[in-house]
Amino acid sequence: MVTFRSVYRVGRVVVLVGLLGVLGGVVYLRTPRDLRVERLTLPEGFAVAVFAELEGARSMVLGDRGTLFVGTRGTGAVYAARDTDGDHRVDAVDTIATGLHMPNGVAFRDGALYVAEVGRVLRYDLIEDRLDDPPEPRTVIDGLPEATWHGWRYIAFGPDGALYISIGVPCNVCLERGEPRFGTVMRFDVETGQGEIVAHGVRNSVGFDWHPETGDLWFTDNGRDWLGNDAPPDELNRLTSPGEHFGFPYCHGGVVRDEEFADRACDEFTAPVQGLDAHVAALGMHFYRGTMFPDAYRGRIFIAEHGSWNRVPPSGYRVTMVTLDGDAAVRYEPFAEGWLRGGRSSGTPADVLELPDGSLLVSDDRGGVIYRIAYGAE
Repeated sequence: MVTFRSVYRVGRVVVLVGLLGVLGGVVYLRTPRDLRVERLTLPEGFAVAVFAELEGARSMVLGDRGTLFVGTRGTGAVYAARDTDGDHRVDAVDTIATGLHMPNGVAFRDGALYVAEVGRVLRYDLIEDRLDDPPEPRTVIDGLPEATWHGWRYIAFGPDGALYISIGVPCNVCLERGEPRFGTVMRFDVETGQGEIVAHGVRNSVGFDWHPETGDLWFTDNGRDWLGNDAPPDELNRLTSPGEHFGFPYCHGGVVRDEEFADRACDEFTAPVQGLDAHVAALGMHFYRGTMFPDAYRGRIFIAEHGSWNRVPPSGYRVTMVTLDGDAAVRYEPFAEGWLRGGRSSGTPADVLELPDGSLLVSDDRGGVIYRIAYGAE
């Protein structure tokens, strides 16, 4: 019997032909990094350049002295990168750790670097004093679920001083009744290691930030697969009070009821503020707070869309922007494009980070590059 799901179950196919790699209909190009920059397009007045070259670069955070700490997923490494001569390009890189288990998430507070593996969070104290000789880390949070499907963590400190951690589900779509932490966002006291769930029904969030004025937590969420090319949408969500449920696995994108879990309706859950394009794999997000970009950009949300693996034609592979009116989204549009052209990809945006001067960093884990986007004379 051919079902609706099996029609779309094309799977992952990897074919190496010379220097080309094909995955889910996307051809990944191993092109020189400078050529990748030339392919990127931005609004008028903006410019982009390579800021750093780091294998597998994903989540980013700044230390108190301007050190850029970078997590990875597949390489197991954590880096510390510095621009020591002020030319807007990294010229010093130290490897803080190797051999870690998907150390995607990084956060910084009170001189310490926090690194999230799948099952625990490590802390490296006074790290900027010891970049060339990192201290032995201390485990501050342990016992997190060990499943690796959606198991790479995103972490960040909130305005309340707690460390927020996403716990993705170990599946495409399922209801894990035996482990209530799956499909949530949690917050932890890093001194005691005690945590609580603040958001339920979250399939896999790999990026969040807090509204600069209201302090509300906003986060991206990846939609489920195998409901077709154009459904369901990825999500941009807003948490207004602890304990809210955002629909997974019963409802996707606030509009698509899941036939496998049809005992609850979409109107029972908190709907996304903005439905993003389907299968774009929205990861890191950031409220722009700086003054380098034109005034109209202040308060807008930048989102790194890593790109689809099972959609034809592919979607994502770009940085998008959401404009708000109060707490309502009024526009969702591309900001930086060019990683995908004609079904061929030269990179996968993973995170966005604002530097003190107001420029914007974009990490690209497949390309092993961090780009810097600036506006004006630069």
